[in-house]
Amino acid sequence: MPTEREQFDAIARFFETLGPADVARLSHFYSPEAFFKDPFNEARGIPAITGIFDHMFVKLDQPRFKITRQVVDGRHAFLTWDFYFAFKGQTATQCIRGGSHLILDDQLRIEWHRDYWDAAEELYEKLPILGSLMRWLKRRAAQ
Repeated sequence: MPTEREQFDAIARFFETLGPADVARLSHFYSPEAFFKDPFNEARGIPAITGIFDHMFVKLDQPRFKITRQVVDGRHAFLTWDFYFAFKGQTATQCIRGGSHLILDDQLRIEWHRDYWDAAEELYEKLPILGSLMRWLKRRAAQ
């Protein structure tokens, strides 16, 4: 069995190389009743988590993660990442910067996955109409 550090390295490699066909392998890295949460989703269990990643590949062009740092403490890790993608039908590459808190179970599979990123700054402000409103609200709040 790998060490916790080796397992987190394997998880990071998995996310950096994740493609549509790899989603079926989530059960190698997630426990059956794993919990996942990000700014838009909250799910429990591999089928629900698989649905989130499948949806990502349907809605976005060329989504990919670049893990920028790992902080590992036993079965806990915090990974910072850049997520690159293009909206369907657009050519401009977008980038969301965020982080993931991961906790492993006794079999060194992810039992807790919580993503942290600012949806307003990293996503909404980049949308044509909504972006203008979000930038205006941000300016007004800063006054």
